[in-house]
Amino acid sequence: MQPIGKIIVILGAILVVIGVVVWLAGDKFSWFGHLPGDIRVEKKNMRFYAPITSMILLSILFSLVLWLVRKFL
Repeated sequence: MQPIGKIIVILGAILVVIGVVVWLAGDKFSWFGHLPGDIRVEKKNMRFYAPITSMILLSILFSLVLWLVRKFL
């Protein structure tokens, strides 16, 4: 069980670092979520938002990071 605990602690530390970056530089990422291809429908009684392009961009970024981690570790 110790390896699982170590992984959870490392993931928690990574989340804290990401949270601090978003908190301090959140206004720099205002373009994210408003990319061409992100679907936004707002009506009087309904809101629908599907950030398709933003999620594809995040998926590519995470895939690249994981590829680099596997390549160098």
